[in-house]
Amino acid sequence: MADIVTPEKRSAMMSGIKGKDTRPEMTIRRGLHALGFRYRLDNRKIPGRPDLVLPKYNAVIFIHGCFWHQHECHLFKWPSTRQEFWFDKISENKERDKKTVERLLGEGWRVMIVWECTIRGKTRLDQPDLLNNISKWLQSKTAFREISA
Repeated sequence: MADIVTPEKRSAMMSGIKGKDTRPEMTIRRGLHALGFRYRLDNRKIPGRPDLVLPKYNAVIFIHGCFWHQHECHLFKWPSTRQEFWFDKISENKERDKKTVERLLGEGWRVMIVWECTIRGKTRLDQPDLLNNISKWLQSKTAFREISA
């Protein structure tokens, strides 16, 4: 199936996609802050540059977009154009994510991945439930947790 917009328009649309301060990130940041959790943002010294770093809990949180990190949910769909490019790009993202999590766990960090579909889309979780899940994990000793809708 051909793209329904011109290549120039698609390029403009793709360049408008933000890499930080996304709506899912801001939702979680505001909610955790309201619950009393304090965190640091984009610490370049920590592998993978997690979205949130909570030093007090020795924990990092990644908020993954379902498309960019190939989550098997209703929000992920392979593009119909430039398939080889997108397959390589997304596969590299997944492999990098896996290595990053392994490295962080090896360095003693606790790692949580929150998928975009838990915040938006038809299978999203209620925000209080999502924040409660994150809060419980932060206060536990569990090394790895993934929250998916």
